[in-house]
Amino acid sequence: MFHFISGYTSKMAGTEDGVTEPQATFSSCFAQPFLALHPMRYARMLAEKIKEHKVNAWLLNTGWVGAGATTGGKRCPLKYTRAILDSIHSGELAKAEYETYATFNLPVPTSCPGVPSELLNPEKSWTASTSFKDEVTKLAVLFNENFKKYSDEATPDVLAAAPKV
Repeated sequence: MFHFISGYTSKMAGTEDGVTEPQATFSSCFAQPFLALHPMRYARMLAEKIKEHKVNAWLLNTGWVGAGATTGGKRCPLKYTRAILDSIHSGELAKAEYETYATFNLPVPTSCPGVPSELLNPEKSWTASTSFKDEVTKLAVLFNENFKKYSDEATPDVLAAAPKV
């Protein structure tokens, strides 16, 4: 629910006028301009539907791997995104071993058929000269600053899912 409410994405150079370098951006529930209610309300509805229909929900990076677009990274090849999705749909990824992606406290699979393991954990594919930890901390601060505007109605479990800086 925290990540759904946050609606994080990154504007990339060449995808929007005036964007010359990657910019973190947030759009509540990935639809902020269209929301009539507080994002927590939509997050509760989503959680209810997930529970009611026993949905297995995943966060999937379909963007950049290895670092930012200007610091040596590249867009995650579509064949790897497809392989991850195939493993999710088959149930195989749910059986994989996981490690914890610190700061964001997210479980990350250590392997997935057809995907180089270093693409699964951002730290392992980091190629930039900047410190991975420093960049993750900057991003975590952006998440936490953004979420302040929703914290008034957020439940304790949603607040607990925020990055730890």
